[in-house]
Amino acid sequence: MSTTQIDDDDVGKDVVATDGDDVGIVSGYRYGTAYVEPDPGITTKLKTSLGWDDVDEEEGYPLQEEAVEEVTDDEIRLRSDL
Repeated sequence: MSTTQIDDDDVGKDVVATDGDDVGIVSGYRYGTAYVEPDPGITTKLKTSLGWDDVDEEEGYPLQEEAVEEVTDDEIRLRSDL
């Protein structure tokens, strides 16, 4: 089953780019927004495209649903046009 909506059940899932590179893991979900603990190797370009370059978030970075292509049982896959 796949969707594009994120909810509490998605905490702990991997977040991956369309090329399969790890972006991070969903560390929390609050008030309709998922938060991602980024992988240390995430590129500056990807951080900028996700709007994370200016965020100082201790509990993770907010993941906007517009950036999500698909949510599966195992992972959240980002859109290819980021």
